Amino acid sequence: MQNYMIGGNPVPFSYEQLNVYESSYSPSGIHVSNTRLAGFFARYLFQKAISVFKWKLPETWDEDYFKYVLYSWGYIGVVKTDKFGVICQHATRYGYNVYYQPTHLVIANPLIHSAINPEIDKTCTVIKLQPDWCGMLDLVDYYADQMALCAESISVNLLNSHLCTVFPAKGKAQAESYKKLYDKVSSGQPAVVVDASLFKDDGSISWDVFQQSLKENYIASDVIIDLRKLESEFDTKVGINNANTDKRERLITSEVEANDQETETLADLWLRTLQKGIDKTNDMFDLSISVTWNKPKGGYSNDGNNVGTRPLSMG
Repeated sequence: MQNYMIGGNPVPFSYEQLNVYESSYSPSGIHVSNTRLAGFFARYLFQKAISVFKWKLPETWDEDYFKYVLYSWGYIGVVKTDKFGVICQHATRYGYNVYYQPTHLVIANPLIHSAINPEIDKTCTVIKLQPDWCGMLDLVDYYADQMALCAESISVNLLNSHLCTVFPAKGKAQAESYKKLYDKVSSGQPAVVVDASLFKDDGSISWDVFQQSLKENYIASDVIIDLRKLESEFDTKVGINNANTDKRERLITSEVEANDQETETLADLWLRTLQKGIDKTNDMFDLSISVTWNKPKGGYSNDGNNVGTRPLSMG
């Protein structure tokens, strides 16, 4: 048991509850109020992340179910049933061994007569994404929040960049006259006739353009660049090849290759962890599950000439 602080109050959590808590919430920070926008980016980033690896699964398994459980929950159980044969299932783990690792799974499915409680590595196997049993939703949610903030900033800045004309009216009638004047001018009429009372006594116009250094306050293009940087940073974290650098005239090869190494670090850990569970699953149930790097368009090159070289398989 561990004491975990929420709002300054200690809450007792077991290792299982702690892992679930940590994997269910993104790191603390500013969250956008427009959750639909954050959800849009989260869905987009999650789909990018699950495309990093290419899977070969049994024909009877649903690939979408397998991927979404594995990447969001962090692990998926594999067990043999009388009715469906060898299947993959969402599961809850319990028990612990001398290393505080779970020893059993609880698999409950309405199409299975009763809950299954297989023992890990004895009557079932587990395919994990990360060594800590957690998924990638915290990573996805963090970058989705940041990208949503950028998107909102872009929209607000574009709206505030509109040129505004201010008309000082002495009454409702004059205000309506100004509105009609502006509507006609904005519609593109080549000649607009207005009452002379709308002008000053000396014949000069009585309205003015209201602006606050629009060019200086326009930051949408800069925020768009930041938005792209955030996506590139996320790509680096999950193993999607990208230069992750600003466009510079003298971008040397070693700088790009350094980013390639950073790109592979976390994804390689995921791949090694996945491979351990796959090997145990294949051995126990006589399957031929495999996972490899998913080739981008055109494929990766191992000749040293293209950016983003990496091995295509592991294990």
